[in-house]
Amino acid sequence: MDVRERRDLIDRDYDDRICLLAPDGTLTEEYEPTLSEDELLSLYADMRLGRYFDDRMVSLQRQGRIGTYSPMAGQEGSGYGSMYALTEDDWVFYQYREHAAPLVRGFLPEYIHYWTGHESGNAVLGEKRIFPLNICIGDHLPHVTGMAMGAKLRGNDEEVFIAHFGDGSTSEGDFHEGLNFAGVYDTPTVFLCHNNGWAISIPREAQTRSQTLAQKAVAYGFEGVQVDGMDPLAMYEVTRAAREKALDPHEGEARPTLIEAVEYRYGAHTTADDPSAYRDDEEVEQWKYVDPIERLEMYLQRKDLLDEEAIEEIETENEERMAAAVDSLADVEADPDDMFADAFANLTPRMVEQREYLRDLRERYGDETLVRDE
Repeated sequence: MDVRERRDLIDRDYDDRICLLAPDGTLTEEYEPTLSEDELLSLYADMRLGRYFDDRMVSLQRQGRIGTYSPMAGQEGSGYGSMYALTEDDWVFYQYREHAAPLVRGFLPEYIHYWTGHESGNAVLGEKRIFPLNICIGDHLPHVTGMAMGAKLRGNDEEVFIAHFGDGSTSEGDFHEGLNFAGVYDTPTVFLCHNNGWAISIPREAQTRSQTLAQKAVAYGFEGVQVDGMDPLAMYEVTRAAREKALDPHEGEARPTLIEAVEYRYGAHTTADDPSAYRDDEEVEQWKYVDPIERLEMYLQRKDLLDEEAIEEIETENEERMAAAVDSLADVEADPDDMFADAFANLTPRMVEQREYLRDLRERYGDETLVRDE
């Protein structure tokens, strides 16, 4: 598939959700992957790492070893497929569920440290051209457009800026502002909306009367495309096409692209959420029939690129990497002052009072006073 054909993928009708890898592991539309065999195997291994990471993180939260966590299971196809389409020079903005972003650019123990409350995780991510995790819904969308505008003003024509966000973000004013400026200034941005059907407990159809979320791009003057987010190969190809368009736009076309990945999260919105209050188990099980990992696994097995022994080796390696990362938590020294260091240029009186309170506790009782008993 050449550049022009990949670009054609983003010009489909809105009701034609792009899918290249069927749920049974067969390819559609006479498509052949542009990823090499080694890259396909690496993509599969990374997706399995993401699923195992997710399971362990939920377990760690239940043990009280990390704070509230947002499960990713079910969304590996969109996360990893899109990240594989980027280069190391591209900048990534993400929210709290897109764990594929930091994991693809190196399995960092510091990312787990972040979820335990240590800001060192964010510091390391910056070295990987990944912006700090955004917990506020849609707040990062104006930022990604601003970064892309800055790059364009500097004459930098080799970097793309991609923003991951959920369907709930499309109901926020930041979504409008970020995409509107991107369209006006033709910024080299890719907006990737992870439409998993639920904004916590609010279904997508209760958020907007738009037929799709992808078509909202028309109002901002650029292209929108709806993709099967459970298909990692479709996500790779569409993101790759959008990236190329951002760097080398066709005459008369704007550079940004809005990608709507239609997918599903199997777990709760966060570990503080009870999804049984707003959806039933049957809905979850139906989506598991199109699981992104199983789809790619069946394809690789059909191509004789993967067997049960190789799968076991991947799982063993994933378990060892995750175990080492969890063990590294014991070496992290907590300093409560870090919570206040970058909150404001000048701390408010109330924050100064809180900081001094914690300092006093440490002086009188030691660090163990600030550690929850397990």
